[in-house]
Order: sequence, then structure tokens, then C-alpha cells
Amino acid sequence: MCTACACGTGESTTAATVAEGDASVYTVSGMTCGHCVSSVSAEIGKVGGVAGVSVDLPTGAVTVSGAGFADEEIRAAVERAGYRLAGTGA
Repeated sequence: MCTACACGTGESTTAATVAEGDASVYTVSGMTCGHCVSSVSAEIGKVGGVAGVSVDLPTGAVTVSGAGFADEEIRAAVERAGYRLAGTGA
């Protein structure tokens, strides 16, 4: 059972969308199931300039592609989804 969002699922998943442009990789903590991945992907996808989001659940790595978005906007989106941004990279 997912303890992060209490959705009742136990399966892991990877979500990805095709994207173009520059990419930034973030580490999100607290995701434990497919619902978590969907929630984070949806919120980040609403950020202006984001062209695509790819989430690797086992590692917590979230790759965001596009241009014109700031790390702080991604952090706020992750927090709106109910999770925490643990780190950023290029």
C-alpha cells in the first residue's frame, strides 16, 4: 500500500512524455506508487515552459524538459502535489 498518498496501490511505475528542449533533473522524495508519479507529473506539467516530464519512481529522478521555467517553480509544483524536492541537477 502506498504510504505517501494512501491510494492503496503497491505497484511502481515510470511516467514519461515526449519532450524537446533543455532538460533538468530533480530528485523528489516521498513518491511510492503510480498515483504519486501521476500527481507529480501533472503538477510539473502545468508550469509554464515545461515541454515534458519523465519520472523514474525507484530513484525519485524527475527529468523536466523545456525552457523558461525556474527551479523554484518546479519546487512549488512538487510541493503542490504533496511531495518534497530533494535535489536538482543539470
